[in-house]
Amino acid sequence: MSPHTPPEAARWPLLAAPLIGALILAGCSSPDGGSEGEPGGGESSGFSIMVAQSNDADDYWAEFATQYTDETGVPIEVIPYPGDAYNTQVTTQLQGGNAADMMILSPGTGQAISVVTLAEAGLLEPLDETSAAVIPQGTESLYEVDGEIYAQPAALNPTGFIYNDAGATDVGIDEFPSSYEDMLSACRLAREGGKSFTVLAGSAPPNNGLLAMVISATQVYGPTPDWNQQRAAGDVTFADSDWRDVLETIVEMKDTGCFQDGVEGGTFDSITQGIGGQTSLTASVPGSAAASIGGATGLDLTVQAFPAADGEDPFIVASAGYAWAISAAADDDAKAAAQDFLDWAADPEQAQTFADLSGLVAITGVDAAKLQPAYQPVGDLLEQGSFVDAPLATFPNAAVYDALTVGVQGLLTGQKTPDQVLDEMDAAWDS
Repeated sequence: MSPHTPPEAARWPLLAAPLIGALILAGCSSPDGGSEGEPGGGESSGFSIMVAQSNDADDYWAEFATQYTDETGVPIEVIPYPGDAYNTQVTTQLQGGNAADMMILSPGTGQAISVVTLAEAGLLEPLDETSAAVIPQGTESLYEVDGEIYAQPAALNPTGFIYNDAGATDVGIDEFPSSYEDMLSACRLAREGGKSFTVLAGSAPPNNGLLAMVISATQVYGPTPDWNQQRAAGDVTFADSDWRDVLETIVEMKDTGCFQDGVEGGTFDSITQGIGGQTSLTASVPGSAAASIGGATGLDLTVQAFPAADGEDPFIVASAGYAWAISAAADDDAKAAAQDFLDWAADPEQAQTFADLSGLVAITGVDAAKLQPAYQPVGDLLEQGSFVDAPLATFPNAAVYDALTVGVQGLLTGQKTPDQVLDEMDAAWDS
């Protein structure tokens, strides 16, 4: 794992959402009798895809699928599912042989829905060379098992703090804090103004883990990009490394009043309500939330890196954390239809379209001129390669990240100490 300089050709935990039911995006027969599978063509075999959706405004998966249906006549059933139950639902259905034909997974090995883990279990279908060509250079191992590729990354997802500058100005914060020390001061100013600096879904383990990873980009993986490799070699442990600083930072933020009241009971609704209602100024969420929450509320939100200590440099998490994969149990027609869709999505023009819809960055490369306004504060970091892959992508098993997410909950409630969490992460790594 290392900071990346995006190559010229190709270069991301999922949020919870209300269950809103399946959207059937079916193509209709054209009166001109065009051929099947072509724009304006007749009925064609389609497929289903299951996605996690953070809120009702996050419908870009469905929008993208609709564009494909409009162009080809191929029907796609998009099934959104709440993120807090998504991992369990997907793995249960895959193991039961009754999953959607396609689903959104995470690259690597660090989660229950990780590509390599599920491919090794024989639950995913190998993809073609077009899908393989989209994979960011140097990250092939996150998608590959025995020489076969099992997922296609959708976009580059810069992840840090989304930030409401106007709301911050209301409480006397003129700009996003340039250092960690300044951030603690901003937490106090926000409290004095009746707000919280940040809002966290403290009862939702995925959001706790995401906060820890956002902090770790600046405090662990920026300075030591090969930290996971060192841990795998036994040269470091969580307990005797800068990961201690990450957990102590979370405790200090809580003690300083950076989080909303009752943070330990916070839900994903707390994030949308806190940011949308301007009672909180930031949230640690994927950068795409700046577009979805901003679009739903009319707020101009930006993406920011977690501030570094005085004299040090910030880094941001930016990786291909969303990847399309096809179920091995899908029927042959659905598999073929799904692969055709992925070949279409791999085209640079379509990759940019998906980035524009989702509020992410095109998987085919970082182009500052094409970055959405929300990413301008981190544009330099992205261009100069001051970003790291999501750390959990190369954790050896899902138990490590589980220990982290549950451990952060314990820090918020006071039921765990950083020492306990670090020891549990080390034990999970070595298990």
